[in-house]
Amino acid sequence: MKIKYLVMKNGILDILKGKFLVSGDAPKNWLFIIFASFLAAVMIGSSHSADAKVHKIAALNEEVKELRSQFIDAHKDVQELKLESQITKVLEKDELYPSDIPPKKIRVKSIIEQRGN
Repeated sequence: MKIKYLVMKNGILDILKGKFLVSGDAPKNWLFIIFASFLAAVMIGSSHSADAKVHKIAALNEEVKELRSQFIDAHKDVQELKLESQITKVLEKDELYPSDIPPKKIRVKSIIEQRGN
């Protein structure tokens, strides 16, 4: 039991001292460390890229909501300006008033209809 404890203690001390980096099979350990570091850098970069895209999407969604609100307000204003009462108010300033006499329908006969009669 005491031997296992000493072996484990020595193994942990060797790792903390970094003996695995200078021992005989160190190139294999260095390659693994470089590979793990590269994978960690790729994961961190990917995570930052994904976060940036999420923030950009959220900002664009807010902009879409704002633009939709502006469109609805402008559409409401245009609908109000198209009302006959609003047009009448605007034209009264120029002393133009609606006619009291209703319009008459004008019928245009084509040349073919006149020949047939």
